[in-house]
Amino acid sequence: MSADFVAAMEDVLDLYAEPYDPQRPVVCFDETSTQLLSDARPPIPVEPGRPKREDYEYRREGTRNLFLCIEPLAGWRHVAVTERRTAVDFAHQMRWLVDEAYPDVPVVRVVLDNLNTHRKASLYQAFPAEEARRMARRLEFHYTPKHGSWLNMAEIEFSVFSRGCLKKRIPDEESLCREIHALEQERNRAQVRVNWHFGIQDARTKLNRLYPINS
Repeated sequence: MSADFVAAMEDVLDLYAEPYDPQRPVVCFDETSTQLLSDARPPIPVEPGRPKREDYEYRREGTRNLFLCIEPLAGWRHVAVTERRTAVDFAHQMRWLVDEAYPDVPVVRVVLDNLNTHRKASLYQAFPAEEARRMARRLEFHYTPKHGSWLNMAEIEFSVFSRGCLKKRIPDEESLCREIHALEQERNRAQVRVNWHFGIQDARTKLNRLYPINS
């Protein structure tokens, strides 16, 4: 297990250490779910000297899935809201990535976790073979190891969205999309990048116990 972890970890860290190449962008991809919650009673609006107040009771309005892509070195990110997170949904995200986000590059290198839906086989579940193969040729997957999701920089970006707009009650999909789009646009305009400082030498020093030969 440790050898598998180390191999996958060093593959991702090697990728992060490469200089920026706009023809072979590195994109981190992740997904999560969020609850839609509405107020059981109307909140009391802000008054002079008093913040907005809301009742602790709420109504559950279902859940939505969030697919997030971020190109850390370019300071670009995109969040898609969907009802489900199936293999077909994943395949449609990959088609968006290669056909709309990066239509003019030969290959997109994607860092993602090892879910059973995160496979090129999912493309064949969603599209005819010729179309699936066309997309597969332009995607290069790099998987984070099991219990190593912290290696995916998309998790850092999700934490920003959690603090920035997802922590409050959002009652419906329209409101959710509006909140997410506003924060996405703000961060993209500022070209906010992720400064990743953990490299292979750091791993070999700080995570020495994970290396089978060293341990």
